Amino acid sequence: MGDVHRQQPKILHASSVRGAQIFDRQRRPQMKSERSFRVIPTDSNTFNPRLFGRSGAVATSHYLSSNAGSDILKRGGNAVDAMVGAVLVENLVNPQMNSFGGECPILIYLADQDKVVSINGNMAAPAAATPALYLERGYTDVPDEGALAAGVPATPGSLITALMHYGTMSFAEVADNALELADEGWPLSVGIVEQKGFGIRAMSETFRQDWPASADLFLKNGNVPAPGSIIANPAFADVLTRLIEAELQASGSRQDRLKAVYKEIYGGWFAKEYVACNRQRGGVLSVEDFQSYETFVEEPRSIEFEGYQLFKCGFWTQGPVALQTLSILKHFDVRSLGHNSVEYLHLLIESMKLAFADREQYYGDENHIDLPPVLLSDEYGRIRASLIDQDRADATLRPGDPKRKLALLPKEEWQDQHAWGPGTVHVDIVDASGNMVAATPSGAWLKAGEIIPALGIPFGNRMMTFYLTPEKHPNVVAPGKRPRTTISPSLAFKDGKPAMVFGTMGGDQQEQWQIQFFLNRVLFGMTIQEAIEAPKFSTDHFPGFFAPHTRLPLHVRIEPRVGSDVIMELSRRGHKVEIGVDWSEGFLLGISRDPETGVLEAGFDPRGSKSDVFPCYAQAW
Repeated sequence: MGDVHRQQPKILHASSVRGAQIFDRQRRPQMKSERSFRVIPTDSNTFNPRLFGRSGAVATSHYLSSNAGSDILKRGGNAVDAMVGAVLVENLVNPQMNSFGGECPILIYLADQDKVVSINGNMAAPAAATPALYLERGYTDVPDEGALAAGVPATPGSLITALMHYGTMSFAEVADNALELADEGWPLSVGIVEQKGFGIRAMSETFRQDWPASADLFLKNGNVPAPGSIIANPAFADVLTRLIEAELQASGSRQDRLKAVYKEIYGGWFAKEYVACNRQRGGVLSVEDFQSYETFVEEPRSIEFEGYQLFKCGFWTQGPVALQTLSILKHFDVRSLGHNSVEYLHLLIESMKLAFADREQYYGDENHIDLPPVLLSDEYGRIRASLIDQDRADATLRPGDPKRKLALLPKEEWQDQHAWGPGTVHVDIVDASGNMVAATPSGAWLKAGEIIPALGIPFGNRMMTFYLTPEKHPNVVAPGKRPRTTISPSLAFKDGKPAMVFGTMGGDQQEQWQIQFFLNRVLFGMTIQEAIEAPKFSTDHFPGFFAPHTRLPLHVRIEPRVGSDVIMELSRRGHKVEIGVDWSEGFLLGISRDPETGVLEAGFDPRGSKSDVFPCYAQAW
């Protein structure tokens, strides 16, 4: 969940859930294990306060990035300017979950043009990357760390492209907060030190023994620093300084100067340093790979549902899973089932399972695959909906056949799936003019490989999500191809007007939590904060995207606040129910805008604060 590595769950059946603890709001002050939460609700229905404003709203995964975004808005920047500044800070201060060498898909609503655009912030494979390359080196899968996991980084291009076309400020202005923190230092969060499997403590022995550049940057005299310790990243400060210098030395318009920044990244000093280090460590990247890389501005995918229009990035993300789920739910009277009733949860789980089965079968780089054009159609959604037994959970993974308009693809054509793991943050920003941005930076985290000394960042590692076999799989590795990814921001209209942006970290859970949040708003009229805090579930029924690629048929993890009766009935219907820890399913952020008054409301998930490892932050003014 940034993206969290989960332990093997304990599966509970109907006979074992009768004693399940029910969340009792009146007893909450006595729950010592909940010590990091406020003991008294700040609102009649929520623990975190409802945050309102009219001038701007920011919701991010780190308070320093939230501060950076609000600073830029208050200095006169728009939502895109603020997003770029906030993401640069996230790259710096949350490197256990993302960095400048990773990926960053972005959705933007442009108020003056009244349109939504998607920025394809996805890395690209080197020209030398083929299945044969990895198989000949003895790999059965693309490694999840090191030089051979690295493609051409996408986050820099994604940010500069957004700023160039849709921002108003210079790179120097939006990078100011990140540069100051990188140069002068910032206090380490609990998360960067203690995140299980991916923080400094977890990686410290690897740093000491194998990755001296990482040890030099993140250890203090060879020891793990305490949360609150000051750390600087002079190499990343140098990266930002060189990019600012490239901008200042260029002539022409603001856009021309930003093109110079882009060129410096993908053809200048940055590219040369990245490639030289990659080659030295056994990788196959070339400067030509960087020079040929292009950041695509695309039409987003969308679907209409109950007066809303939900926008997602393309099928190179798992975003269309949410859209496919809605296309199935259209054919049921979902609202009448009641929020988190047995009937509602069963239907939603079964619909998600069908959508995720299609993710495994069809999703990938649309420039390299023959994507069925009707995956998001109402007709295909109706055909898939016909498979759902409203009284019994199905144990199989059931991709559909959109080309032949069949509910089920013949079993002999099913793909053999795999998947991979962790690290993600999220940024939402809305400005006073109504511009909206949702961005989900990820990848190139501390576990991905040793720090590149000259750049202060690890290699990207999204190559790990590629397949080596079978040859016709939509996500098999190929030169220049972009791997499919879980990272997936969201943007929604209501009655034809921009209404909200939202997102979360969480790997395979991202889309599941976002769907539940969206339905909480759309069908049950919840506020942003209520929709975030409502109890949620997730399923691992389909092959996981992340290592160890486990598929747990029928598995559902659910927060006990839904009630023991509901949990017991789900189990009776065939779901293998794991009773999770309350306040564990979701790390959502969101901002809504009232089109009539311009009032903004920002929401942030209290779940991450429970461990101090994945806290979320929001501001509105």
